[in-house]
Amino acid sequence: MRFQTRNRDDVQLDMTPLVDVVFLLLIFFMLSTSLSVNPGIKIDLPKASAEQVKKKKITLRVAVEAGGRIFLEGKKLSLAQLREKFKAVEKEHGDEALVVIEADKKVYHGLVVKVMDAAKSAGLNKLAIATQPNEE
Repeated sequence: MRFQTRNRDDVQLDMTPLVDVVFLLLIFFMLSTSLSVNPGIKIDLPKASAEQVKKKKITLRVAVEAGGRIFLEGKKLSLAQLREKFKAVEKEHGDEALVVIEADKKVYHGLVVKVMDAAKSAGLNKLAIATQPNEE
């Protein structure tokens, strides 16, 4: 007796949907990840050879543009509004907060001193000025 053999088609896994899903996930994560720290604030920091400051638990970044505009954590504020924000942070966190001033090298020294004075008068005693490392 002769049995009939069945012709089996080769079973293959179609990789096209898997590749599509992987590319979609890649595009999603690329678009949802923010790669720039301050996208709208253009600051040209001065260069210095000093060591980096160790980060505190609470770090407030104050950016001062060449035109004299002041930003706290990316939000534009006046000097009076900045003082109020500093007072609120001091009430909440006390002496733990560190104020990092990122001033453009073309900003007048007096404006940076006013920002430092606003922090000091609010009770925030830990100040740092951001610079770029020297390329020597």
